[in-house]
Amino acid sequence: MRKLLKFFGGKFLRLFVVFLAIATLCIGTFSIYTVRQSFPQESGMIALKGLQSEVKIERDRFGIPQIYASSTHDLAMAQGFIHAQDRFWQMDFWRHIGSGRLSEIFGKSQLETDRYLRTMGWARVAKLELQQLSPATQSNLQAYADGVNAYLVTHQGSAISLEYAVLKFTNPNYQPEPWQPIHSLTWGKVMAYDLGRNLEREIERTVLLQTLPLDKVESLFPAYPDNLPIILPNYTKKQAETLYSPTPDLVQAVAPTLATLSSPLTAIADLLGSTSDGIGSNSWVISGKRTATGKPILANDPHLGVQMPSIWYEIGLHCLSKTPKCPYNVAGFAFPGVPGVVIGHNDRIAWGVTNIGADVMDLYIEKINPANPNQYEVNGKWVDMQVIAETIQVAKDNPVVENVRSTRHGPILSDVQPKLQKLASKSPVDVPSEYAIALRWAALEPSKLMESVEELDKANNWQEFRAAATKFDVPAQNLVYADVDGNIGYQMPGKIPLRRQGDGRYPVPGWNDEHEWLGYINFEKLPESFNPESGYIVTANNPVVDENYPHVITKDWVYGYRAKSIEQMIVNLTQTISIADIQKIQGNTRNLHAQKLSPILLAIPFKDRHLESALQVLKQWNFQLEKDEPGAAIFEVFWKHLLADTFHDELPEAYFPTGGDRHMAVVSNLVEQPNHSWWDDKRTKEIERRDDIFKKAFTETITELENTFGKNPKTWNWGKLHQITFRNQTLGKSGIVPIEALFNRGSFSTSGNGESVNANRWKANKSYEATDIPSLRVIFDLANLNNSVAINSTGQSGHAYHVHYDDMIPLWLKVQYHQLHQESEDKLLLKPWEKV
Repeated sequence: MRKLLKFFGGKFLRLFVVFLAIATLCIGTFSIYTVRQSFPQESGMIALKGLQSEVKIERDRFGIPQIYASSTHDLAMAQGFIHAQDRFWQMDFWRHIGSGRLSEIFGKSQLETDRYLRTMGWARVAKLELQQLSPATQSNLQAYADGVNAYLVTHQGSAISLEYAVLKFTNPNYQPEPWQPIHSLTWGKVMAYDLGRNLEREIERTVLLQTLPLDKVESLFPAYPDNLPIILPNYTKKQAETLYSPTPDLVQAVAPTLATLSSPLTAIADLLGSTSDGIGSNSWVISGKRTATGKPILANDPHLGVQMPSIWYEIGLHCLSKTPKCPYNVAGFAFPGVPGVVIGHNDRIAWGVTNIGADVMDLYIEKINPANPNQYEVNGKWVDMQVIAETIQVAKDNPVVENVRSTRHGPILSDVQPKLQKLASKSPVDVPSEYAIALRWAALEPSKLMESVEELDKANNWQEFRAAATKFDVPAQNLVYADVDGNIGYQMPGKIPLRRQGDGRYPVPGWNDEHEWLGYINFEKLPESFNPESGYIVTANNPVVDENYPHVITKDWVYGYRAKSIEQMIVNLTQTISIADIQKIQGNTRNLHAQKLSPILLAIPFKDRHLESALQVLKQWNFQLEKDEPGAAIFEVFWKHLLADTFHDELPEAYFPTGGDRHMAVVSNLVEQPNHSWWDDKRTKEIERRDDIFKKAFTETITELENTFGKNPKTWNWGKLHQITFRNQTLGKSGIVPIEALFNRGSFSTSGNGESVNANRWKANKSYEATDIPSLRVIFDLANLNNSVAINSTGQSGHAYHVHYDDMIPLWLKVQYHQLHQESEDKLLLKPWEKV
């Protein structure tokens, strides 16, 4: 009997092993099939309904497509088809953000975010915008949408992208709807918001006034220092106008309501992959008199939140025969979901963009009629609001109706938290007993950005470039220019409000006309420069002009640490400048802030001997934030502790310093005032001074580094702390480890910080993880545009496990590039359905 049991037991075990092997093989085969079925067809032939003529698409070794067509219609349609092939999940997700329809995909968890987005009303504005665009632009948007939909006709569910296979487990009934032109326009509103959220600074100032005096709040938003660069330093018109000062009682009274907006603002920031502190970019253009070729070189690296795949899609759009009816021969970087090329070159010019950070958002305090909540006061009279009922569809739940109220200034944001619309009785008399907070924002008016992109793509010279820039209204960007004739230039476009009074830093009364916008700065009065004497133009979100410019662009410029580094490296190059020199500048990690703070720290006597070896390492450091630099690790960890020890005792947690450019400027001012009250830790009985806080922060730094790496400072490593993980914006943040592993890539060691030229930002109030990065790098050689180089941060494909999903990451990490124009490896023909 024992032998029989042994036989059957052994046989059963063998059968179980065989079964397990077969099951594993089947699961593996199914998984491979599921993953691979969404991969795009990159060669052969595909027939499309609506195509006018044959289109050729050539992809290089990185999967970057160059599209060749006979008409503008076919170029736009083919671009829509290719974008859908590679990135449709990303496109679908972004259009749901733009329309405030995330709950349709992800359920009730996104309802609060949708309520806020519907209140903002991006989709409502986009509908108006579509009607006002030129017939040619409307036609291109429709052709692009037709291309997207031609792909969707033959692809459903996991055949579109792996994300839809995973989504089936939580929302099995979801089916993506056809693409519409309005979806491309709402995408533009999302980008305008991501690049222009100055209302967050307005809210922060107001909230801080609850617990801090005005002078102390203002010290956290210091004036731009004289030793940092301005883009157009000699651009002066007349004396600046007198500005409005806030009424402290008024802004303090509304602060509790503004504080409640932090939750939806944070949720949207997480969706977009960044915060307003992380928005930056570098671009510069150098004239031929400084370059080795005698022709201009233009460089650009926009900084955006880390995401997988990249927000950018590299592409070329080429008319087979360039004519007035088909005028395109352009290559560069596009946004999936939008036709055209946003950063790039054609056969005559090249251009790049960086964010201005213009103050185009103002918060208005509206008096509400106690007898009618849908009326507000305007110059002593009650006026009816506009009220729109927005129906929000929620996956696996009942629809929710959101009543959106708007005043003459814009939507009432405080309706997202309606329970806080009344003030306590102790409120000052000049504050209404019932009030609401409305937002005026330039992007909530119809824009012509889509027309601008079309005109940039086909511009042949400076005059046509500027004509295109007149329509580049939101988001306002620094536009740098170069052409094959040797010219360089700069143009600031955008809808920049003219205020009757005030500078946009604090909420203002909305019940009279004292704080109204009077229109926008006329384009011809916006700053521009053509062939400056210096032979170069540098933009890094620093001020375009100084305080003598007659109008307020913003009071919250990015402090120009990156701009200063770039300028210094350009000026210090004693020989003519090459593409290789520009690559080194883009990869530079020098920390200018450390050059100021380190000498102060090193001059402080420490009684603790075991700190000496770390101080010696710091003394020998060259201020470069390279991955393997122990000195970089010491300083960046010290910076985190210095901020915490200086500010955490007095600031609410939501506004703990992130360590970016503004906080660098704040501390640069404070170190010159060793006895300033900010240095005193309110949690202790003693009164601390600057050197006390420096000592405390450095001691904490060494303890942290020793606990992490061991006692030997020479083994400490910045890159092991400063890691980057490329996360899918949706399922890659699910919290479910196996699903995140499908879509995310990393962690990888990286260098720099937010204010080095190679700007890999981390947040001192969170962790050392990189949150915002150079989302692409590109260098255009106007002597021979075929010599231009570029790199995306991840890869062309949005399909997990596709070879082009992450194949650019290794090059991007090393600040290496590919040629912008390479030999093709795959050829796909798109043919009209009727001619097949």
